[in-house]
Amino acid sequence: MKIVVLKFGGTSVGSIDRIKKVSKIIISYVKKNYKVIVTSSAMSGATNELIKKSKEISNNFISEEYDVLVSAGEQISCSLISGRLNHLGYKSRSWLGWQIPIFTKGDHSSSRIQNINKKNILKYLKSGGISVVAGFQGINFNNRITTIGRGGTDASAIMLARFFKAEKCIIYTDVDGVYTTDPNTIKKAKKIRVISYEEMLEMASLGAKVMQPHSIQDARLNRIDIDVRSSFKKGEGTLITKRKNISSNKIIRGVSFTKNDAKITLIGVKDRPGVAASIFEPLYKNSINVDMVVQNISSNGKETDLTFTIKSEDLSKTEKLVKKNKKIKLRRIIVDSRVSKVSIIGVGMITTPGVTYRMFNALAKKNINIIVISTSEIKISVLINRKDLKKAVSVLHKEFNLEN
Repeated sequence: MKIVVLKFGGTSVGSIDRIKKVSKIIISYVKKNYKVIVTSSAMSGATNELIKKSKEISNNFISEEYDVLVSAGEQISCSLISGRLNHLGYKSRSWLGWQIPIFTKGDHSSSRIQNINKKNILKYLKSGGISVVAGFQGINFNNRITTIGRGGTDASAIMLARFFKAEKCIIYTDVDGVYTTDPNTIKKAKKIRVISYEEMLEMASLGAKVMQPHSIQDARLNRIDIDVRSSFKKGEGTLITKRKNISSNKIIRGVSFTKNDAKITLIGVKDRPGVAASIFEPLYKNSINVDMVVQNISSNGKETDLTFTIKSEDLSKTEKLVKKNKKIKLRRIIVDSRVSKVSIIGVGMITTPGVTYRMFNALAKKNINIIVISTSEIKISVLINRKDLKKAVSVLHKEFNLEN
């Protein structure tokens, strides 16, 4: 049985007119003799409206009921898609997570799919039906509805493709693929035809909004190829796949950036074993993500200056946590909310010398000062003044020949 999994994002099903267009896309795969499993997000804005209602009811809405509430959006969109397919003469029905069931594990609102009962859907596919599965949701082993986190319908699609051994997993969204950088910022950005899991994971983590990082990681771990396409216009998208499937002479595949960074520097921290853990423990306990970290030890070895970056929205909370932390002693705190992070990503840098020099030299020629540096095997990130962001992205995009 030749199975395809089609995922449609919130903007793709954001109106009745768009749901009608999505139905035509689904039917095109039926005509190619695929057995089709569809998974859909809620209509755009629907989940935010449900979250707003929960906050109006209580500022401490319990997690079990929160998942019941926010999963309702997918129920609506799946019913509408299935209803339209039946109207057009195609056998179809919607499936909620508990009806299949899709079993999940983990906390409410951030669960992960562990198993999918295939029996009923396989029987339905064999009978000629189109299964429309609500994304973003499942049930735990207490039979309570759970959700997989924002962007969780991508994860639903990937796990459906894994358990049903689908030939294709296609993510339909409001963009027509992954670009070398944000095309709204750099007009010469080019679509990437094929990209590795690792590169896509770094790009998503560093600001590219095509997919959530945890969904890409799920695809990588399960070796599921993902085809990202636009639901609004025809044409090839971007294939996310294994490194060995890619033949490219590009050293760098993309330039990513973030605009919502802030920098905190702790001056004159009394240096001792465990001091860094003491600084970051309260941040961890308050779910504040720390990104770039740089430490400079004084010449006498008794003090250290520690710099780290966080998201701008966490700045005030982080500053308060550091100031009331009695486990550390320091002379003063310096904060800067006018910074941004720019990153170059590419598996080609593993075997190519001089990439770091080229990046730093290109920025220096444009008088762009580097504040903090962090690296991984396939990524170099720098923190710069936010006013230089567009200039930095442009010069790096050109330096690594991404315009061609």
